[in-house]
Amino acid sequence: MKLMVINGPNLNMLGIREPAHYGRETYQDLIAKIEAHAKILGVEVTCLQSNHEGDLVDFIQSAYGTHDGIVINPGAYTHTSIAILDAAKSVSLPLVEVHISKVEEREDFRQVSYIRLAAMKTITGHGTDGYPEAMDLLVAHLKGGVPS
Repeated sequence: MKLMVINGPNLNMLGIREPAHYGRETYQDLIAKIEAHAKILGVEVTCLQSNHEGDLVDFIQSAYGTHDGIVINPGAYTHTSIAILDAAKSVSLPLVEVHISKVEEREDFRQVSYIRLAAMKTITGHGTDGYPEAMDLLVAHLKGGVPS
């Protein structure tokens, strides 16, 4: 089983960017956590990050036929990108949306999530622990244990 974990703009700045919202863990810490959890689950994981919307679309499209599910934190593109939503719908892979901060308690504009329309589940406010949680949900779903 292969999962793709996609991170959008500014996630590479974890540990530096607004630690009150995003914590002190670095992006490298996040990747290490994801890779360690993948080993526990016995799955392969591909981790990708870009600050560019088109790259995120390309990542999603590249998952078609190569990966079984997607964990995505589109960053600010969550609230603006129909292109990312369309890419997710086009590949029809199970997808879990993750946000490190509790977006529902933040600014009004953060209440809109286009990608949520393609997600089987959204995890917010669990810090970087939301990523392993999302991986658990996808693996359970793919094994037939969680309805979409």
